[in-house]
Amino acid sequence: MKEVLEFIYVYKEMLFVIALSVLLGIEVISHVPAVLHTPLMSGANAIHGVVIIGAIIVMGHAHETASMILGFFAVVLGTLNVVGGFVVTDRMLEMFKKKPKKN
Repeated sequence: MKEVLEFIYVYKEMLFVIALSVLLGIEVISHVPAVLHTPLMSGANAIHGVVIIGAIIVMGHAHETASMILGFFAVVLGTLNVVGGFVVTDRMLEMFKKKPKKN
């Protein structure tokens, strides 16, 4: 328990910034209109390419098996997120295409 309290005392500024970021994120996301939610989320998912690159770099410098496994899972999950973001975007754009008229 003493270690936890010491950690909180030493990193109180960092914990404060994280708490404010979480509250600000919740406030911003809760005010996004439903029409904009899908495009914003697909764009955010596509940005996860940065996570994939970071995971690959971590795997390249890994010396332990646990680091290699975590890096592998980060690459797999990041890739799924990127692909999912593009699939959602494609489905969203399909809704706006004009359908051919039936004669």
